[in-house]
Amino acid sequence: MTPIKNCIVNKDTTKKPIWLMRQAGRYLPEFREIRKKNLNFIKLCLNENLSSEITLQPIKRFDFDAAIIFSDILMIPFAINQDVKFEKGFGPKLGNLDINEIQKINEEDFTNKLKSVYKAIALTSENNILKNKDLIGFVGAPWTIIVYMVNKMSPKNGLPENFFNDISLLNDLIIIVEKFIKIHIKNQINAGANVIQIFDSWAGLLENKIPDYIYNPTLNIVEYVKKLGVPVICFPRGIRDYKNYCDIVKPDVVNIDYNVDPISIQKGINIPIQGGMDPKTLLTDKENLKKEAKRYLDIFKDHPYIFNLGHGVLPETDPKMVDYLVKMVKDY
Repeated sequence: MTPIKNCIVNKDTTKKPIWLMRQAGRYLPEFREIRKKNLNFIKLCLNENLSSEITLQPIKRFDFDAAIIFSDILMIPFAINQDVKFEKGFGPKLGNLDINEIQKINEEDFTNKLKSVYKAIALTSENNILKNKDLIGFVGAPWTIIVYMVNKMSPKNGLPENFFNDISLLNDLIIIVEKFIKIHIKNQINAGANVIQIFDSWAGLLENKIPDYIYNPTLNIVEYVKKLGVPVICFPRGIRDYKNYCDIVKPDVVNIDYNVDPISIQKGINIPIQGGMDPKTLLTDKENLKKEAKRYLDIFKDHPYIFNLGHGVLPETDPKMVDYLVKMVKDY
């Protein structure tokens, strides 16, 4: 059984598999070479050969226990006909939201628009380098997707005051988005993904209405993935009550963010845990990195644990520090 599935299914505590969010990305010189020649990010995600190559770059370099397909959570708004662009130094910019246009999209249209993503997964899953390793497919959670669709950019400064003005639009959107997330998951699994991660990157922005916009729609998706026979990891970044989230949503694994006390998580949550270490630790020195990584490994010594970060690898990270971390975790 592959390392991550063994940790999840058999609750194995003897080995601590490792992969990192955004492990295929801007900190790698080989990725930057590709990116220099491919300025349109969406087109790059839809280039199955390059997407597969980028996915495998960190596996070749560091021998992680899992690959995560090179793609983006905003491929869903893109596939349901909302314009999506990525601007350097700004991030994603989404176009006007036309609910009538979105409601016209059917499963076939959606799948055709993302067929290159599924081809990339198939191509990657067939590569010998992934023998005895996991290939993770992923989606954004419904709440995070509708935040981008309505806000039309990253809500780095919080939700705008008028965000909840049109509740019927939000409620329609959450139903539509949930439907297409399920289709996207099914297509990724059919193409060869054997683990699914759900990123709720903006879960921490919601102080009330959490059952309506986070618990209930995410639970529907988690139950759907489980029916397809694939383990599901949830990352509700910034949520205040991880235990309550796990009790209600029931993921197979929960990824914790770096603002959470790992000791309270270890004591209060029975399911396998993933992540937690601050990505900024990789910007310090080897001694500090070893100390902090060992802290997480020691806390979760007798708990099923997948080593990861509390957010993605930062672009300014030195690949040598990642190499040191991977070897340290594998030697633990």
